[in-house]
Amino acid sequence: MCLLIGPWNYPFQLCMLPLVSAIAAGNCAIVKPSELTRHTSSVIKKILTGTFVSDHVFVAEGGVETTQELLKLPFDHIFFTGSTRVGKIVMEAAAKNLTSVTLELGGKSPTIVDATANIDEAAQKIAWAKFINAGQTCVAPDYLFVHESIHHAFKKRLIAAIEGFYGKSPELRKNSPDFARMVSFNHARRLKDLIDDAVSKNAKVVFGGESTPDEHFCGPTLLENVDPHSLIMQEEIFGPVLPVMTFKEISEVIHFINEREKPLALYCYTNSQMNMERIQYETSSGGLVFNDSVIHFVNPHLPFGGVNHSGMGSYHGKHGFRAFSHEKAVLKQSFFGKLLRIMYPPYTPFKLKALKSLIHFRL
Repeated sequence: MCLLIGPWNYPFQLCMLPLVSAIAAGNCAIVKPSELTRHTSSVIKKILTGTFVSDHVFVAEGGVETTQELLKLPFDHIFFTGSTRVGKIVMEAAAKNLTSVTLELGGKSPTIVDATANIDEAAQKIAWAKFINAGQTCVAPDYLFVHESIHHAFKKRLIAAIEGFYGKSPELRKNSPDFARMVSFNHARRLKDLIDDAVSKNAKVVFGGESTPDEHFCGPTLLENVDPHSLIMQEEIFGPVLPVMTFKEISEVIHFINEREKPLALYCYTNSQMNMERIQYETSSGGLVFNDSVIHFVNPHLPFGGVNHSGMGSYHGKHGFRAFSHEKAVLKQSFFGKLLRIMYPPYTPFKLKALKSLIHFRL
């Protein structure tokens, strides 16, 4: 029996994806959708209760108290998607029953644009990846490093891409049918507080900045001159706010990334083979994508998961089947197993010579 705890940012997909893997591997499952997306939770329950008997798949709706009670049970495996903070709670609870876990968490996914990049394509891809679902995506670019020689040109293209997607004015962007809202007042208010804290530490809003928490709205926002010690650089943003910084040498960026917790994803826009190799071999992240963002999540041939604070274990495709499986070793001895009696004492010179022969020829 497996426990699947889903998040609120993609509440349907991130409950159903691990459930497919769990069922494919022959498990029964209890699915716990997020209480913050109660309408989606109801749809999930309607679909699953109409498809499976409750002994095979059961949907447990409820709040934090429901999750806490479920975590006391001795499951064979727990699959959790959510924040690092809650992931630690899940892992602690699982440890009491020695239950294995897959933790799909998050973190601050860096994005790098160097001087050799195609800045038109990079701007489009980053604008899409960052602001889809209003930034409420675990693998969204969290902060951006742009080479100082292309900074101004890239910023113009990035702003143009955002305006092309969502509108040229704050009013158009707010009313755009393609731009999502924050999941709750508290989440929208948190973003406003992060922006205010960054500005109080001399950050500059160079685009957007509109925020109305009562309407769950925070507009696409770009920040510059961000203090690395400000709150927005200390925790996952998980919203449509993108700090933009500049660099001279790629070693500066590598050092900055390696000083922090390992991210769930790392994106690098470059045509430099040397920079590709340095990023690949000198950093650690759950996933690494060159010249695109986010799309590795939908590739069924790639394992998806984090490292340390950004997660534990991976899934998608065959990797999901393995996550919910135990590879049990099964050996059925043949008639020739009698030859192994030479391993039994007493150990004579003849037996020693025979054993050496068996080892040598790998019999």
